Amino acid sequence: MNLNEFFHVSPAKLEELKARIQRLGIDLRQIEERFSKGGGKGGQKVNKTSNAVTLRYIPLDLVVRCHRERMRSLNRFLALRELVDQIEMKISPGTSERLKEWERIRKAKDRSGRRREN
Repeated sequence: MNLNEFFHVSPAKLEELKARIQRLGIDLRQIEERFSKGGGKGGQKVNKTSNAVTLRYIPLDLVVRCHRERMRSLNRFLALRELVDQIEMKISPGTSERLKEWERIRKAKDRSGRRREN
């Protein structure tokens, strides 16, 4: 996988993702990348182009599929960001922002549940 290609995102977001990849020590050569035709809304554009992205990180056997946007380059960025999130949750759960957010939501739900019981 090559991060020097043009992604339709701001340079700051791309640099942040590169820094996270560097910090976690992810080898981009171990990421398999496949493109396929997406489904759902979008009409002819979706039916004719292969813009759905599937990334597979071989060492941890993680698979991410993204078809949120119509542009392949944007789907590649979103899929890679999701894959890095999942790798971080496996490798370094203490530093994972996503796990911290889930923990915050879980605690809030727990508090509201206790309020309803009383």
